[in-house]
Amino acid sequence: MLELSVVICAHNPRKDHLQRVLRALRNQTLPKDCWELLLVDNASHVALAPVWELSWHPNAHHILETELGLAFARRLGIQHAVTDVLVFVDDDNVLDEDYLSEVMIIKRDWPFLGVWGSGVTLPEFEMAPPSHLEGLLMHLTLRKTAIISWSNVPSCIDSHPWGAGMCVRKSVATEYSKLYRQASIYITGHQGKSVVSGGGEDREICIIACKTGFGMGVFPQLRLTHLIPKERVGEKYLLELAEANLLSDMLLDYKWRKNMPDTRLTLRRLLSAMTQRRLVRQLYFGSLRATRRAKTIIEESQKTR
Repeated sequence: MLELSVVICAHNPRKDHLQRVLRALRNQTLPKDCWELLLVDNASHVALAPVWELSWHPNAHHILETELGLAFARRLGIQHAVTDVLVFVDDDNVLDEDYLSEVMIIKRDWPFLGVWGSGVTLPEFEMAPPSHLEGLLMHLTLRKTAIISWSNVPSCIDSHPWGAGMCVRKSVATEYSKLYRQASIYITGHQGKSVVSGGGEDREICIIACKTGFGMGVFPQLRLTHLIPKERVGEKYLLELAEANLLSDMLLDYKWRKNMPDTRLTLRRLLSAMTQRRLVRQLYFGSLRATRRAKTIIEESQKTR
């Protein structure tokens, strides 16, 4: 009997990375007849189905999503999944061999959780990040915790699972898909190599889980490795990612709490930012751009109602 659906959303994946992702899944201790594997090709330039052979898994399927965006790929995976728990795996996530077995235990022992995920997400850097950028690495959704953290309050960030290895009950995932179709503001997530939309779709799934009577949790026994290419530790990428995450946060804050972004610019704050080191200044001006863009998106959504 199938118990889990592993959904890999991939757009132009690196061959060496996806090979490791699939190898880790092939070596899972949970028997393959307990879970299905869905590889969602999200508008890759070279179709994945003819290239990536999945016959090693008895319940594997290729799916094509032509509209670019992580949220679109996930929604298609949700639509095709046949089990009551989905495990979202990015094309650069290498799960520990017991990951799916541990997911099954949590599924059974924590029935009040609607979404949960990895408490230990360790980086494997292709190139060591520059020391002056260490404060920005948090935006790569890395985590190392020794204790279980759970909550049913959406603002409890320590209990928010990241998208890498995120586990979602089908009822929550279905509600997320339904609300996404009805929304006037779309939190699309990464669109190909673009980080312009940030990671708000992960946080929105957590919000929906809590709003539908479930909780969310982070578990240290769920461990994975995040493969990080050298271009993702550059200053430009990390600054864009920080800006995109802030944009997503503000859109979610309006969407679920009706809080408008504060676009007021004070001379005092501006002068204070100008006296800081260059990276701090860039973060500040990125926050201004994110705030203005969030307000523009919200105002456009109000016109189309």
